[in-house]
Amino acid sequence: MRPTPHGLEWQHWRVRAPERAPAWLEVFSAEERPQSWELAQTEGTFPDVWPEYNHHGDNAGAYFGELYPRFARYQALFVDGRSGALAARARTVPFEWDGTLDDLPHGIDAVGMRAISPVGAPTALSALAAEVAPSYRGLGLSGVVLQVMAAIAASTGLSPLVAPVRPSWKDRYPLVPIERYAAWVRQDGLPFDPWLRVHARLGGRVLRCEPRSMQVTASVRDWEAWTGMTFPEDGDYVFPGGLALLNISGGSGSYWEPNVWVQHDI
Repeated sequence: MRPTPHGLEWQHWRVRAPERAPAWLEVFSAEERPQSWELAQTEGTFPDVWPEYNHHGDNAGAYFGELYPRFARYQALFVDGRSGALAARARTVPFEWDGTLDDLPHGIDAVGMRAISPVGAPTALSALAAEVAPSYRGLGLSGVVLQVMAAIAASTGLSPLVAPVRPSWKDRYPLVPIERYAAWVRQDGLPFDPWLRVHARLGGRVLRCEPRSMQVTASVRDWEAWTGMTFPEDGDYVFPGGLALLNISGGSGSYWEPNVWVQHDI
């Protein structure tokens, strides 16, 4: 594996189970591969990873927009060495946290805004997004992406790694409170949700559920375009891809996406 600009190779990144990574997989920082990072930003590289509304958070643009070049060393690109194609991407952000639940930001918006407006030096690393391209899904890369995030945290002295997890099956149960959903387990004791299960298998532990993690406020017209629905009157609605209810009132739609904070000790 080629080193990053900071001299970090796979083994120095302390990936817990490097044998899970395909032999053809190469990992670079956005600092090392700026052109690949720009390519990853284009539409079509990671299609259908997020529902359309997720791209229109009230605050998300502020902190996601700072990831490059400001936080380039904390972003990882996973490249198919055989073809040069982007297989996956890890987006993370350093932030100040004293390690207590009281000081833990209230979701992805809060951690992102704290990261870009720091009071002191960062002490921990937060995952923001782990994305796998469609043709590379089903190969176990999501777990490898998490391991690399943890390795970035370790190599930069930011511990622990935390993640405001967006449960992958929560949209099937939008009426169930996030606290109840996150507590569901299978007969083997592992989480019911597949993405939470990946975290658990890699040693992640749930810290807290956040019913209000990311806010999306937009006109009814925008929400109708994003969801393919019509909202004929004010009220609360279930909508495609939503993890919770959308509230329509006075020509505007307001939605709070829930997340689950998971911690990975380094």
